[in-house]
Amino acid sequence: MVVNQRVFSHTVRVPYAHVDQMGYVYYANYYVYFEMARAEMLREAGMPYTDMEKRGVMLPVVTSHCEYKKPAHFDDLLVIETRCTEINGTRLRIEYLVARSDTVIVRGYTEHVCLSTPGGKVLRPLPELKKLMHEARHE
Repeated sequence: MVVNQRVFSHTVRVPYAHVDQMGYVYYANYYVYFEMARAEMLREAGMPYTDMEKRGVMLPVVTSHCEYKKPAHFDDLLVIETRCTEINGTRLRIEYLVARSDTVIVRGYTEHVCLSTPGGKVLRPLPELKKLMHEARHE
């Protein structure tokens, strides 16, 4: 099922600890920003990750991709736009756009598979997750 729903936003101010010797945000930190924004998206959608874990479901990343367009620097205010663009069988795809004002810094995505805890058996996404993502399209 392809999902084309609302965009969730999360804001991060770049801490000094996240920049490298050149003064740019270290490339791997964008994946940290993706994770922070993804957790906020789930929380805002009414399905916090901690609640999914309590119900015995994990969403490990199985694929990740990041395209670096422009550098970000210490103290930049970055907005991470997040959306679930596809739920297909046991997988879901979440896309990210990181921007400073009107400047796109990074575009990327992560793909997740639903697994049970304990045991790590592959599961279909929780009905609530599918429903929340589907309903958000109509807001």
